[in-house]
Amino acid sequence: ALSCGSSASRCCLRHRDVIRRRTAPGTVCAFLDVACGPGYCSREMPRKQIRAVLFDLDGTLLDTLADIAAAMNTTLERHGLPPHEIEAYRWMVGSGLRKLVERAVADANGGLPHETMDSLQNGLREEYTQNPVVYTRPYDGIPALLDALHARGVPMAILSNKSDALVQDIVRTLLSGWEFCVVIGLREGVPAKPDPATALEAARALGVDPSSVLYLGDTDVDMETAKSAGMHPVGAAWGFREAEELRAAGAAEIINEPGELLALIDGSSA
Repeated sequence: ALSCGSSASRCCLRHRDVIRRRTAPGTVCAFLDVACGPGYCSREMPRKQIRAVLFDLDGTLLDTLADIAAAMNTTLERHGLPPHEIEAYRWMVGSGLRKLVERAVADANGGLPHETMDSLQNGLREEYTQNPVVYTRPYDGIPALLDALHARGVPMAILSNKSDALVQDIVRTLLSGWEFCVVIGLREGVPAKPDPATALEAARALGVDPSSVLYLGDTDVDMETAKSAGMHPVGAAWGFREAEELRAAGAAEIINEPGELLALIDGSSA
């Protein structure tokens, strides 16, 4: 049965995959063609069977925050600029090196000269390339998830806004125990996420239609990438950003631990 009520808890649904929208009392539901009460309107969300999984790297598979923070703070201090607490970097990462530098010096009075910004970016790249996996480790539950997906024959890929060479090195170091159809980082001349180009490239390597790919990520950039590529966006609540950001960016589901991904895949084939 399907119904609309005053809250999400009053919706009667046969499946967990739903769309919820705020509606005014008496509004005709665009999905169900019935009058909604004050609050949420829900329906089952159609979805193709999930045939492959595309992972973001930082904040999704690997907790890289401490190493990123250490590299950026070292670079800032070398330029006479104040460092930040590790937790502050949760809201700085996810959009590439230049954006990270811009966010790290956002409080600089009057801004910094272009030459200084270039120097900071180059220094960050050098420092992080030399020390990318001092503290970085897979999140709890990720090894078991990758094992389970491999056992089920679900093809997997990785997509990151880190430089491609660095991504390849990190994956070889920490994730070499699992097979990924393709691992893609940022390359010259190829647009970064949220442009869908590299996500669509990953879908071709996975050998499936983009609509059959579940994209798991932890930032708004990931959700926007998945939507632009026609994939199924799922938010990783254990990552760098809050669930509210993921929902606002279009996450179809949000999972609190890696193992919950298996239920989504199983549900898509029911």
